[in-house]
Amino acid sequence: MLVQLLAATGVLAVLTVVPGPDMAVVTKRALASGRQDGLRTVGGIAAGLLVWGALTVVGLAAVLAASATAYTLVKLAGALYLGFLGVQALLQSRRGGPEKPAAVPVPSGNPWRTGLVSNVLNPKIAVFYTGLLPTLAPPALPPHLGMTLLVLAHVALTLAWLGGYVMVLARARAFFERPSVRRATDRVTGVVLIGFGVKVATSQP
Repeated sequence: MLVQLLAATGVLAVLTVVPGPDMAVVTKRALASGRQDGLRTVGGIAAGLLVWGALTVVGLAAVLAASATAYTLVKLAGALYLGFLGVQALLQSRRGGPEKPAAVPVPSGNPWRTGLVSNVLNPKIAVFYTGLLPTLAPPALPPHLGMTLLVLAHVALTLAWLGGYVMVLARARAFFERPSVRRATDRVTGVVLIGFGVKVATSQP
């Protein structure tokens, strides 16, 4: 059983480090308002995973994954939210000029809520939890216990990976606060977020 848990954790680790909307949201927040807000965003993302995990354990996420209408509504809401964050980043890139490095716009809204909403409105998590996790759960454990352990492992891996990523960004923040670098970063982040929004909107269960 221990070997199976370690193997499942390895699969989750690989999936965790693949860049996605969560990393783009964290990048935007950490670079705009610093380490603390970046870590709060990571906390919101982890809370979103716990929400999906709880729904998966009680079976509601499977209903969402199986319902085309529910899946479409959630994915469109998520796509719009990512698009909103992307447009916000693009608008921020147009503020200020190279001669004014001190005027750094801070994103509005609670960073924890930003992370939570961006994750809860990602229906791919529901599909991932209901489609993949059951195949990774050790058969020696009761299904609910095995799923719960894997969800907690995924949350821990996400906190470690994105939390470490925020710390790296914080150490390099002086570089990213240069006006030309900040504008370029905001533009790239904005385009990436909008791109992920389009990808979510056009995705299939």
